[in-house]
Amino acid sequence: MPTEDTINLLKECDAGCKMGIDAIKQVIDKVENKKLYDIIVKYLNDHQKLQNKITDKLNEFDCSEEQPSAMAKAMSHMKINFKLVKGEHDKEIADLITDGCNMGIKSINKYMNQYPAALESIKSLCYDLAELEENFAKDLRHYL
Repeated sequence: MPTEDTINLLKECDAGCKMGIDAIKQVIDKVENKKLYDIIVKYLNDHQKLQNKITDKLNEFDCSEEQPSAMAKAMSHMKINFKLVKGEHDKEIADLITDGCNMGIKSINKYMNQYPAALESIKSLCYDLAELEENFAKDLRHYL
C-alpha cells in the first residue's frame, strides 16, 4: 500500500498535468503562427502522454483522479479570455502559457517538498512534469 505522501503527491501531479492540458486546449484554436501552433501541439501531446502515465499509477494504487480546483480553473479561464481580447494572440498566448508553466513548476516543487516520503517513481513523474513545463516555457520565449 502506498504511503499518504505518495497518494497526495500523485494526485497533485495529476491535477497539475490536467490544468496544463486544459489551458493548452483553451488557446490552441486561437494560434495564428504555424510554428507556434506546432510547438503547442507537441506539448499538448507530451502532456497527454504524461497524463496517461499518471492515470496508470492512480489505477495501480486504486486511487481516484484529482481534478484541478474549480477556483484555479475559473481564474485560468478568466485570465485567458481577458488577455486574448487585446489582439496579438500569439504573443498573448505565449505569455499566458509561459506564466502557466512557471506556476506549474512552482506548484509541483512545492508539493514535492510537502510530500517528501512519496515513492521515487511518483517523484519521477513530478520531475517529468516540471521538466516538461520548463522546456515548454523555453520553447515559447521566441514568441513573447
